[in-house]
Amino acid sequence: MATVDFDDRGIVVACHSCGQKNRLVYERIGETVRCAKCKDALESPREPIEVRSTADFDRLVSRSSLPVVVDYWAPWCGPCRMVAPEVQKVAARQARRVVVVKVNTDEVPDLGERFGIRSIPTIAVFAGGREVTRSAGARPAEHIEAMIEKAVGHHPFAVFGDFGLGQ
Repeated sequence: MATVDFDDRGIVVACHSCGQKNRLVYERIGETVRCAKCKDALESPREPIEVRSTADFDRLVSRSSLPVVVDYWAPWCGPCRMVAPEVQKVAARQARRVVVVKVNTDEVPDLGERFGIRSIPTIAVFAGGREVTRSAGARPAEHIEAMIEKAVGHHPFAVFGDFGLGQ
């Protein structure tokens, strides 16, 4: 999982070149950003980000300019461990299109309760601050990507609209 921090304005990542911490502002998370120190380009995270608090989750989901793919999981869950490399593939292949996060339902149980997570792993996709689809059970990366595509399509994500889901 990505070693990043959250603050009230965005995700804080270290530059791969110089180590300087930089903020990827939620509202512009998919845009190319330059390191404040060395000016190298910073990318959106290419691996799942661990969400450690409800507040961090709520800020990210409500303000992200990209759809957020959530893997609800627990360390004792065998199927969760099986799907983890698949979720990693999705994060790497879909960087700059989506943000992939992992929510350990043992450590942040209120999120599982709030969203009615009854079995794990469950993968959910949020766009524009709301859940647009979910799937329970271990799935290969290709199935997860197809679910994302069906939910949010090829559209740029800076402006959210109706994704044809009848909502």
